[in-house]
Amino acid sequence: MEQRYQSFSDFYPFYLSQHQDRTCRRLHVIGSTMVLAVLLWAIGTQTWSGLFLLPLVGYGFAWVGHFRFERNRPATFTYPLYSLMGDWVMYWQTLTGKLPF
Repeated sequence: MEQRYQSFSDFYPFYLSQHQDRTCRRLHVIGSTMVLAVLLWAIGTQTWSGLFLLPLVGYGFAWVGHFRFERNRPATFTYPLYSLMGDWVMYWQTLTGKLPF
């Protein structure tokens, strides 16, 4: 039976354990950076239909990382909110050097 996490602080160590492959983490960082770029572009140009690209860009890179390199099931299927939060915490920790790129 799969564990149910009651808090993000309990979930995050599990999240990191699912991102041990460096290429997978790099793909997450690329996808998250592209999400920010598309978001800024959509807002800046008021091209609101461009917002539909956000999940494609964000999840597309992440899922390639999981299925091809990490060879595991993305946690977002079970923990969508915690996984989204984990993506951005991992992104920040990578940008600030706490996690290796």
